[in-house]
Amino acid sequence: MEDSKIRELVAAMTLEEKAGLLSGDDFWHTKPVERLSVPGIMVSDGPHGLRKQDDAADNLGINDSIKAVCFPAGCASAASFNRELLEEIGDCLGKECQAEGVATILGPGVCIKRSPLCGRNFEYFSEDPFVASNSAAAFIKGVQKNNVGTSIKHFLANSQEHRRMSSTSEIDERTLREIYLASFESAVREAKPWTVMCSYNKINGTYAAANKKFLTDILRDEWGYDGVVMSDWGAVDERVDDLAAGLDLEMPGCHGVRDKEIVKAVAEGRISEKYVDESAFRILKWVYKYEENKCPRSNWDRMEHHKKAVKAAEETIVLLKNDNVLPLAREEKVAFIGQYAVKPRYQGGGSSHINSMYVSAAMDYVKENGYDNVSFAPGFNDRLDTLNEDELKYAVELAEKSDKVVVFAGLPDSYESEGYDRRHMNLPKAQLELIDELTKVNDNVTVVLHNGSPVLMPFINKVKGVVECYLSGEGVGAATAKILFGEVNPSAKLAETFPLKLSDNPSFLYYFGEGDRTDYREGIYVGYRYYDKKEMDVLFPFGYGLSYTTFEYSDLRLSSERITDEETLKVSCKITNTGSMTGKEAVQLYVGACDGEYVLRPVKELKGYEKLELKPGETKEVSFELGKRAFAYYDVDISDWYVNDDDYEIMIGASSRDIRLCGSVRVTPVNRKPVHFTVNSTCGDIMKNEKCKQAVMDFAARYMVIFSNDDGNAGEAMSEEMVRAQVEYLPLRAVVNFSLSEVITTEQVEEFVDKLNKLANS
Repeated sequence: MEDSKIRELVAAMTLEEKAGLLSGDDFWHTKPVERLSVPGIMVSDGPHGLRKQDDAADNLGINDSIKAVCFPAGCASAASFNRELLEEIGDCLGKECQAEGVATILGPGVCIKRSPLCGRNFEYFSEDPFVASNSAAAFIKGVQKNNVGTSIKHFLANSQEHRRMSSTSEIDERTLREIYLASFESAVREAKPWTVMCSYNKINGTYAAANKKFLTDILRDEWGYDGVVMSDWGAVDERVDDLAAGLDLEMPGCHGVRDKEIVKAVAEGRISEKYVDESAFRILKWVYKYEENKCPRSNWDRMEHHKKAVKAAEETIVLLKNDNVLPLAREEKVAFIGQYAVKPRYQGGGSSHINSMYVSAAMDYVKENGYDNVSFAPGFNDRLDTLNEDELKYAVELAEKSDKVVVFAGLPDSYESEGYDRRHMNLPKAQLELIDELTKVNDNVTVVLHNGSPVLMPFINKVKGVVECYLSGEGVGAATAKILFGEVNPSAKLAETFPLKLSDNPSFLYYFGEGDRTDYREGIYVGYRYYDKKEMDVLFPFGYGLSYTTFEYSDLRLSSERITDEETLKVSCKITNTGSMTGKEAVQLYVGACDGEYVLRPVKELKGYEKLELKPGETKEVSFELGKRAFAYYDVDISDWYVNDDDYEIMIGASSRDIRLCGSVRVTPVNRKPVHFTVNSTCGDIMKNEKCKQAVMDFAARYMVIFSNDDGNAGEAMSEEMVRAQVEYLPLRAVVNFSLSEVITTEQVEEFVDKLNKLANS
């Protein structure tokens, strides 16, 4: 429907009808307006699968939903480093939504993984905003090509489940811009999700649903977003304030209570009716965008989508350690130990829990495909944290007579879910004891992990292989077996850092906060940005993942040695498969500012990635384009992105800690930010400006003879380095005190400052 027709429809509605549109009809539907034949539409949970509930609706995944296909969760799909895969997953879900009459699927989740403890990390993509936003954009494009909407969430800074409905995330402006807003920004700008879901929490003291700065000033006015902003379920506090801030739709339904509050506020003049009209317009535009393109009960093949879920899982499983123990050989006697080999944990709990029709298990796959030398022992019960002596004995005996052992371990459902956070990073004690006993009788043990967030690995030096499956959807069992036996070459890489211990994490001291206040004191140093700056050892770094083949990086080329911040730098290199097996490599590009003395910058930041498939001996070229934002930081003084005149290192690597190629480029801003020196500016800071450097040196030499070292005693007391430091960090106003050879007044210093400002801005 054309915008003009929708405007006419809004104009034909009563205030009560318009206000009614601004809250849900029930748990999953928008309100119809029967008098004007306006339909209601349905939304549904499930960033990685369709969780459509027709009856007994809830938002925590307790009640059953329709049978659907569960694709890899965000923690796993991001590890693919494959935009095409994310788009294909989205396309499958879009088709399922159309068939089931669902207008919008509530996802993807792009909140930053600030801590490994967040109970909902399995649903989110990464600790890095570039990966998160790129993954989200691809997923959104895939869904929405089917004329079905998405709801990118949770806007904003919802990085913990602990006290999520009352806590305030206290974050400085630069950190918000570079990390927490950045994970949404390019996805919103480029992929244009139909809806944005605001979070439960407050940001700097104001609830997200009532935060005009983020919902209107940034989301709509800066980013140009014109879709619907809806609340998370139950996130509304003050409905009228929320409407004025930019919240269009309250979910779920409020039984008309807050609709009446809106009507009353308009009648009393506390809010203009234009806010109601604009929100009603956006909601109707969303409704008709779906209604005019819907095709419910259209055909889609569940088994075909299951096969795609298996293929997706193959690209999301990360090989973390391999001391010549993998791939397994068909003729080897192999013991699969652990209940996840027959009943894998493949998804998280809560609102994204999918009622899967088919779930592949590793043991089922090996039986069906002629791997006759594979035996099984349950090993442990994930509902108990103690080992059964008989089961342990059987598992150890099986391991003793096997050539190789694969332990299927991980976190039980109860360990990580929406609504609460973990308190530690440990695997269950029973699983750790089992692994320890098995390594005593067999030297060739591989651990396969099923978890939505990093875990500690006290067994890392006792085992020869570690495979991180994450929560890779209903195809995880078949995909794992294929990777273990070399039918598929692993190609996923970590989209988050695995620390050696929880206390290494930059948010450790502040994560749960004090009462309802959580301070993000680590600032921009989230994930690898922190570990690299601190030069800390980690268990496994960001971007890390092994393959059964090897890759050589060569021939780095930069389009220029010097550019302005309005130009684009083109970067290319060549990747060669130097091994004997076809494989895929996720090539990563990082940028680092060379001079971080006056602006705190990470050592490196991811600004590009591409995934290549290469046959043995094959070489392909990979290319990147870097614009202003690749080099910029958010300058709070000018409230904008700014590029310092500096050299920037261009790093191409296989991970954040495995840089293979390096180059550099000089980037100069076209529009330099205004310089404003004062009498409190230090000599050193002023001398950083080339136009002012000589003037300051002459000024200091003329007046500050106390630092000339002419006096023998002074020379002994003050070294040349000390003199230089004293001058460098001395404010200009102090010259009045230290000028002994010639009297200088405060007025003369102020005149000199004026001269410097004219020089600097000329």
